[in-house]
Amino acid sequence: MLEQLKNHDRLNQATFLMIASMVCFGLSIFRCIYTGTPRFLFLNWNLFLAFVPWALSTFVLTRSTAYKKKSAIIILIGTWLAFFPNAPYILTDLFHLRNGADMPMWFDLVLILSFAWVGLIYGILSLWDIEQMVMPKLGAVWTSTFASIFLFIASFGIYLGRYLRWNSWDILQHPSGLINDVGNRFLHPFDHPRTWGVTIFLGLFLNMVYWGFKLMRRPQIERLEA
Repeated sequence: MLEQLKNHDRLNQATFLMIASMVCFGLSIFRCIYTGTPRFLFLNWNLFLAFVPWALSTFVLTRSTAYKKKSAIIILIGTWLAFFPNAPYILTDLFHLRNGADMPMWFDLVLILSFAWVGLIYGILSLWDIEQMVMPKLGAVWTSTFASIFLFIASFGIYLGRYLRWNSWDILQHPSGLINDVGNRFLHPFDHPRTWGVTIFLGLFLNMVYWGFKLMRRPQIERLEA
């Protein structure tokens, strides 16, 4: 696996993400030991779920023959999209931030932001991978369009997770309940203003972050290719 990462120029990326994830883990363990409470240890599980879409896209991308077929790409994107909302989801863990006697709020802010930042990086890099896979088949315009749509879908998924407490695996475990909740919000959109408020405004925020990174990244790629 290390050789494949190196051959596809992804070893540095994987190393950085591993170190960043371990720093987050260390911060959560320090807080647990210092306060004697496991309050924010759940962030490690959330970060693992954020890691899944990056791991999936990396696994496929480092095996160049795996995404040559149209059916394989459709299956990949479907599976990836089920887990993709977990990457930016950690941003909403800021809801847990409150002043307490056991730990200064500034530390908890740094802790949550660290996890959220690494989760966002996992998500952005995995979305770039998906773009790289579909670009030859869809072209630049449609690829960019679908990238923006995926970010709004992720925002809708974040709403489902944060407010309705659905998880990625509920697609298989409890499909009827999930379909009922999703369908109700599409059939009666005006009855669920919070659903569409979260989806639209969080989607706009994620698009600003994503395209900001992409626009800053593009000149560097052009200079390297010149």
